[in-house]
Amino acid sequence: MSRIGTIFSPYPHPPEQLRDAARAAEDAGVEELWLWEDCFRSSAWAAAAAALAVTDHLRIGVGIAPLPLRNVAASAMEVATIERMFPGRLLPGFGHGVQDWMRQVGAKSASPLTLMHEQLPALRALLAGETVSAEGRYVKLRDVALDWPPAQAPLVYAAAEGPKTLTLAGAVADGVILDSRHTVAEIATAVDAVQAGRAEAGRAGRADVVAYVLTAFGPGAVERATAALGDREDAVDRVLAGSVSEVAEGVARFQAAGVDDVVLLPTDDVDLAAFISAVGQVTVAVPAAGGVS
Repeated sequence: MSRIGTIFSPYPHPPEQLRDAARAAEDAGVEELWLWEDCFRSSAWAAAAAALAVTDHLRIGVGIAPLPLRNVAASAMEVATIERMFPGRLLPGFGHGVQDWMRQVGAKSASPLTLMHEQLPALRALLAGETVSAEGRYVKLRDVALDWPPAQAPLVYAAAEGPKTLTLAGAVADGVILDSRHTVAEIATAVDAVQAGRAEAGRAGRADVVAYVLTAFGPGAVERATAALGDREDAVDRVLAGSVSEVAEGVARFQAAGVDDVVLLPTDDVDLAAFISAVGQVTVAVPAAGGVS
């Protein structure tokens, strides 16, 4: 089933504003609130737990936490603990991390693809309650098992951008997170690469696809949204902007391209409460715009 979410960005918003944003999202009927862990702003897992604790139904996505920052066993413990406390409401995502930041903290891997290839299968196995041993380049585990695995393992997402990472994400993750600033056609190509990677790995079903889309509502929306893209001639094709109904029509186009979860990313200068309210209205309007509810 297709979903619509929004984002709490750690750039204009300090951690103490997250609880109010999470409550506002739930009150507005928004299904998912996504956040991420950029160095050196706020912890993804502490923030996710806090947002889940002040809401009853809202799902919280972590899109993403950097793989190199933590041993895979520590990541499994973080995810399992939150999942057991708030079953079915955490959407954990991981990625390579910004390489300059990883170098800055002494965690840069020589091969981010190898790191993802080793970490994500081990993480998924640990969350499934398995005992894992591995002797890879980056993941070295000896009969490791969680004492408190989740009753049901959550989907594990990978952030992906380039062709190799998109294919790998399809092979080793349960879902993929696609960053903003892409056209619908580019997203469709990425979706095809992810699903092909899953099929080549012999995995049944589809990978769940999450796509961020830079969005603005109301007067001057197009100008505000495209300003973040600089002077790109096709900037208007890389954002959603306008009235609730116009944004809903755009969401429907991304859904038709194979996106399961269209996540509306606000511009930094927005009134977050007003933006969240508008996202809730989009959720209601999308079926009328030809999208999937």
